[in-house]
Amino acid sequence: MSDFGFTHVALEVSDIDQSISFYAKYAEMKVVHRRTDPTTQLDVVWISDLTRPFVIVLIQVPKVQGKLLPASHLGVACKTREEVDRLCHEAQSEAVLLEGPNDWGHPVGYWAFIQDPDGHTLEISYGQEINFTVAQASQQA
Repeated sequence: MSDFGFTHVALEVSDIDQSISFYAKYAEMKVVHRRTDPTTQLDVVWISDLTRPFVIVLIQVPKVQGKLLPASHLGVACKTREEVDRLCHEAQSEAVLLEGPNDWGHPVGYWAFIQDPDGHTLEISYGQEINFTVAQASQQA
């Protein structure tokens, strides 16, 4: 079966192993593919939470040129509000908590921003109901 639809987002990173550790801890993502690109000689890793055919591609570069800053961010849904609180507590102790947790009600939910090792922003959240909203839109289409 061929891939179809939105499959990945690529991020430049300065230390691929440090980024793998960050996304494993804060987004429950695992390495599903790793290689050195034969043309660029850059290390490339695909990470996934294994819940859908979607990966974040981490590309190790000497200098990160662009960053996902708070308004531009990656979003990960947590299973509970308590999980958001736990991750925020850990992020605060590691000095990477940027904002939150905040409760903005429906449809935004309970969320916080955490900074990855290269300054990209990861949003962790609970209660955004993305799956329900997309399923509802699909039924109406």
